[in-house]
Amino acid sequence: MLYWFTNTNFVLHSLYSYYMNKITEVVNIVEQKLKKLLENYTFLKEENEILLSKISGLENQIVKNEQLYNELNQKHTSLKIAKTIEGSKEDRRESKLKINALIREVDVCIKQLSE
Repeated sequence: MLYWFTNTNFVLHSLYSYYMNKITEVVNIVEQKLKKLLENYTFLKEENEILLSKISGLENQIVKNEQLYNELNQKHTSLKIAKTIEGSKEDRRESKLKINALIREVDVCIKQLSE
């Protein structure tokens, strides 16, 4: 009986040691994977902040470019109008007549609003 008890005790101790080693291995693997995951998270978080900053800068540049485009478009339109008015003598005469007609229309509108 003593032999059986000693043998059983040895087997249980061996099984305990085996499973404890396996559990330790699994814990170590999980710990390594967790460290790697935290490193990746930190890297991605920093990269995300950099990219968000770049996006903000590019959005500001887009706004500036749109403003510049609108200003240049207005100048282009004004230049086209000036070139039309500046044309030949006949064109000038027609332009003056059109401007006078527009002024008369505005005067009529003002009179109607006054009444």
